[in-house]
Amino acid sequence: MESNHNLRWIYIGRALRSFITAFLTVIFPLYLAKVGYSASRLGLVLALSGAITVVLVAAVGLFADFYGRRRAIIGLAVLSVLGGLAMGFSHAFFWAVLASGLGGVGRGGGAGSGGSWGPVFPAEQPLVAESVDPAGRTLAFGRISFIGVLAGAAGSLVAGLPDWLHRNGWTWVRGYHVLFFAAALLSVGMALVSLPIRERRRQEAEDNEAPPPIPVRTLMGRLGFTNALNGLGFGFLGPLLTYWFYRRFGVGPAEIGLLYTLINLAAAFPYLWSSMLAKRLGAVKTVTVTRGVGLIMMLMMVFMPTFWLAGTFYLLRMVFNSLGMPARQSFVMGVSESRYRSRVAAFSSLPSQITSMITPAVGGALMETVLDTPIYGAVFFMTLNLVTYWWSFRNVPESGRSGNG
Repeated sequence: MESNHNLRWIYIGRALRSFITAFLTVIFPLYLAKVGYSASRLGLVLALSGAITVVLVAAVGLFADFYGRRRAIIGLAVLSVLGGLAMGFSHAFFWAVLASGLGGVGRGGGAGSGGSWGPVFPAEQPLVAESVDPAGRTLAFGRISFIGVLAGAAGSLVAGLPDWLHRNGWTWVRGYHVLFFAAALLSVGMALVSLPIRERRRQEAEDNEAPPPIPVRTLMGRLGFTNALNGLGFGFLGPLLTYWFYRRFGVGPAEIGLLYTLINLAAAFPYLWSSMLAKRLGAVKTVTVTRGVGLIMMLMMVFMPTFWLAGTFYLLRMVFNSLGMPARQSFVMGVSESRYRSRVAAFSSLPSQITSMITPAVGGALMETVLDTPIYGAVFFMTLNLVTYWWSFRNVPESGRSGNG
């Protein structure tokens, strides 16, 4: 009963966070452009806010293990409140950087990701893992991502509110302020829904725990290396993909926005199917197979003659990615000691967040010569990630071997 109690509130918190992040990620850059920011200054704001996110992820990883995951989530919700208020009251450079860093702008992981990224991630994952039996862990991770994707799709639609208000006599700036203050109010809700969560005492969790199948330092080292490769691939793909669609097919924001909405909807249900696949193949093989097929789908994009054909293969890539993600999250939590789970989630993901800042500039420069560079670069590094992931974890026993390990 307690696990159901906890999961209910964790799911609601994820829905609120994904909803907020979705519309902030769309409107914040547009807002800065409206108040006079150049493209280079906007890029600097987002880069510096990314550095704040990296610091927060590391801080949460340490704080949550020592002082409690629920407290960490509540603290981050309070920071989001401050971020929303700061966005609403000032667009000065310092406050823009601080607000976007604290408010989680652009830290949701992109279309179809379910909001499975950012500073909350290291605190939320261990709470999900300890709220269910090992046999139900993958299904729980699938459900929370499913909820996050649907909430993110709704949030993306809300991002059109400033445009509607402008057509009805509001200034652009006032229209954006409405959503910034709404983000602050909803962040208060994130804090409130975290209060009822019941967290196990640290000593109790350790007393009931079997020995881990892999030492924590070895686990973090292998995850860190594989995630660093994945971050290099994501850096090629994420920031440059919209521009690639525009240059290759001449489409604008309406077509691309519709595609991303369809991706969110299509990627939702595979999260729920991940546990069934993991029962048959095991977690590591599930991740390897689904990501491998997804990479083939992504590579096919460069051979497509139209936007919608290329977009269909990108949608399929995200569907297969969704199939494997809950199994991967469950596996990491299953082979981690409960007392170290927040640190493992945080410090194993930091390399990907750091390396993803490197490749956009390289990919952008190479696109002047080879337009399809983002696709080729992403496939290359994500294939290296796939090979090293399989090699690193193929012999590691899964905790709760019902396939949900």
